[in-house]
Amino acid sequence: MTQAFCVAIRTFNGEKYLPEILDALQAQQGIEGYQWEVLIVDNCSTDDSAGIVRRYQAQWSSNAQLRYCFESTQGADIARRRAINEANASLIGFLDDDNIPTSNWVRSALEFAATHPKAAAFGSKISGRYEASPPANFERISGFLPVIERTESLCFTKGIHNRKNVMPPGAGLVIRRKIWLECVPSSLVLKGPQGNDLSMKGEDIEALMHIKRAGWEIWYNSEMQIFHHIPKTRFEKAYLKKFFQGIGQSRFYTRTIGLSRYQKPLIVFLYMVNDFRKIGIFYLKYRNLIKNDPIIAGEFELYLSSLISPFSHLIKKIS
Repeated sequence: MTQAFCVAIRTFNGEKYLPEILDALQAQQGIEGYQWEVLIVDNCSTDDSAGIVRRYQAQWSSNAQLRYCFESTQGADIARRRAINEANASLIGFLDDDNIPTSNWVRSALEFAATHPKAAAFGSKISGRYEASPPANFERISGFLPVIERTESLCFTKGIHNRKNVMPPGAGLVIRRKIWLECVPSSLVLKGPQGNDLSMKGEDIEALMHIKRAGWEIWYNSEMQIFHHIPKTRFEKAYLKKFFQGIGQSRFYTRTIGLSRYQKPLIVFLYMVNDFRKIGIFYLKYRNLIKNDPIIAGEFELYLSSLISPFSHLIKKIS
């Protein structure tokens, strides 16, 4: 039987939070009468993630089926594609293995999908659960980690958000399976995080840009909320520089999706001019903070990596 909803969780050594996630899914409310499932995609974990799932399967009390599969090829995009192929549902909601949904997350997703039939994908409100207090200027980069707490729902494919190509993150994203399969290539250029490697980030933006080009709506649903566990290491300078380098290096590709080869040179040139302008302004304003402030250092790395992303893309293509 086709399910109404599938909660797909990609895990890589996620034993720390998997019990909390599964407990939260067993506690979902307001979904009586719906057929739904929970699918764990183990992306090469070496910890006890598989054992945790087995133990929960043995005493699972929800009306949703709890399923497990192992994906041996690393990559967030690859694990997501495996989940889409395995899912027995028309709607799929993606959670990372450090995302805890509120008790109405599934119901809110089903209700939003029913009232917004043109929405092919819609993201969640994401609140942070911090292992350590974030820096005072954390709000400058909070949306990247991601922490997104808008209080009103909005459409990313209309108005200013459409012009800026703003997209919701993959964490907490719900998609219509049929539309994804029709619009998104089976293999993306950007594979997403591969274990601890962050150099191929941007896979969620790449996929959603294909859906946008096909004319579908993409939304943010403020009624769906998840909590994102954020360890203190995410605020360290070394991590933030590596994190933003991965985002910046993907900019060439996400900026040029859908452009012809004749359009790309001019568009890339204009982006590079603008990136160079941003770097100059940023450096003049924050040059005394770049060395010691991890947030400022991360932002600066984003601008630098965005500027050189066409060359990074060319090097990767050649290699």
